[in-house]
Amino acid sequence: MREEEKKYTSPKFLKRRWAYPAIYLASAAIIITGILWYQAGNDVNENAEDYSYDVPTDNEFNQPAEEVNRSLENFVMPVSKPEDTVIEKNFYDAEASAEEQEAALVVYGNMYYPNQGVDISKDGKEFDVLAAMSGTVTKVQEDSLLGNTIEIEHSKGIVTRYQSVKDFEVAVGDVVDQGQSIAKAGKSLFNEDAGVHVHFEIRKDNVAVNPINYFNKSLATLQEAKLDEQKVSGDQPEAAQEDAVQEDAAKEDAAAEEGAEGEAADENQEANPSDAEQKDAGDAESNADADDQDAESNADTSKEEQE
Repeated sequence: MREEEKKYTSPKFLKRRWAYPAIYLASAAIIITGILWYQAGNDVNENAEDYSYDVPTDNEFNQPAEEVNRSLENFVMPVSKPEDTVIEKNFYDAEASAEEQEAALVVYGNMYYPNQGVDISKDGKEFDVLAAMSGTVTKVQEDSLLGNTIEIEHSKGIVTRYQSVKDFEVAVGDVVDQGQSIAKAGKSLFNEDAGVHVHFEIRKDNVAVNPINYFNKSLATLQEAKLDEQKVSGDQPEAAQEDAVQEDAAKEDAAAEEGAEGEAADENQEANPSDAEQKDAGDAESNADADDQDAESNADTSKEEQE
């Protein structure tokens, strides 16, 4: 090796014309090769950072991560075209004017109940009821009085409630997307004046809030809100509207049962007279027999006297 180095560095070799250009070209090739190799290594690292891969974890249940996009959604009206709908009855707001409060009362059974949501209709026609926000269905219940009910949970303590609906399209446990059809608008005995409609509520920790105040606002807005139950849902506590209506229904059922029992008792009394009535009838018969006997005796006595 030393002999070759001596050969290329010897004065005799360097005096040749092509010696220096050859050395320069060889050095440049080595430098350029090093630069290209270095850049190629950096490009590989950058490309690797641009891609993400599903890496298996030690989670034995292998459950999917919670979707972050749901927290970015805004509450929307539970209808496809809000501009074609009418709000038949607004939410009862304790801070509203007396006139607005009166208009937000529901009359049922000669009682007044503050409306804890908004009643939405569409020219008396049926329409699809849509999920106001993505979530999980926690309740599907048939109720002819208040209207069939669907509840969807969107976050811990925050739910939307849809009443006066029919033709359920979801079941408990279903995960629904915002705008997905869950039922059709129907009727309820509690608010017959609204006709075909959907009663829509937004609740936080089971306290009803005014849906109009949260349309086009994010879930985080409601999560951060500090609610005063008395100011939000009127004088009645949570679910008072439903409890009061159920109480009225129970009273009506009890009254109907008492009426039926009274009619049955009258029928039984007619069919089976009481002991007192039977005794009175027996005494009347005995008196009649005694009167007959006295009349016969008097007749016999008169006959004897005449003879």
